[in-house]
Amino acid sequence: METPLLNQVALVTGSSKRLGREVALGLAKCGADVVIHYRSSVDEASKVVAEVEKFGRRSVAIQADLEDVAQIRTLFEKVAARFGRLDILVNSAASFVQTEFAKTSEEEWSESLDTNLKAPFFCSQAAAPLLKKTGGCIINFADVGGILGWIGYIPHSISKAGVVMMTRCLAKELAPEVRVNALAPGTITLPDDAPELEADFIKQAPLKRSGRPADIIDAVTYLASAKFVTGHTLVIDGGRVL
Repeated sequence: METPLLNQVALVTGSSKRLGREVALGLAKCGADVVIHYRSSVDEASKVVAEVEKFGRRSVAIQADLEDVAQIRTLFEKVAARFGRLDILVNSAASFVQTEFAKTSEEEWSESLDTNLKAPFFCSQAAAPLLKKTGGCIINFADVGGILGWIGYIPHSISKAGVVMMTRCLAKELAPEVRVNALAPGTITLPDDAPELEADFIKQAPLKRSGRPADIIDAVTYLASAKFVTGHTLVIDGGRVL
């Protein structure tokens, strides 16, 4: 097994389940010790820790509500106390709120913007001193909704477009010590997803399939190792945005 990230420490937000979980396990396979962040899914987070440890890597689950900046700061203080370093921050925690334009509430707006944009900004701010010491990197999760714009998901699309610009700004702000990049996935199908969820995407994607977790893990691993890439948003969508 190749271990290009051997002995590095990664923190993956929202990694107790679904795609965040897959990313955390992918980083562990590549040799990284992994901090599993969760908000409320403590049992699932504990299971991911056990899975990471099966690869011979260190892991810990840490709870934090990322809508609370004080809790974000405490999260990174705990990482520093436990591991003494941080090499990779993956801002993968996200919400996906569907809402009609005329009926969008302030609460729905805040849920999208706070989880998808405010949280990764302040996570990056808190992580920056640690990452500067290791020459580390930040990998943000946008998605193609932030590029195409989706009717019915306007606050979500705005938040993800903000992630793209935040990535560019932070890449300048934190250079040359810290690289900052983003991923913009299309539809990524997980094993438990209903087949009909990917049907519309497949019709519009030139590669005629949805993505798989392995496609995202490959991209995260690449960006974690790409020493001459910063400020870039890597679109992983089978050509959907063409």
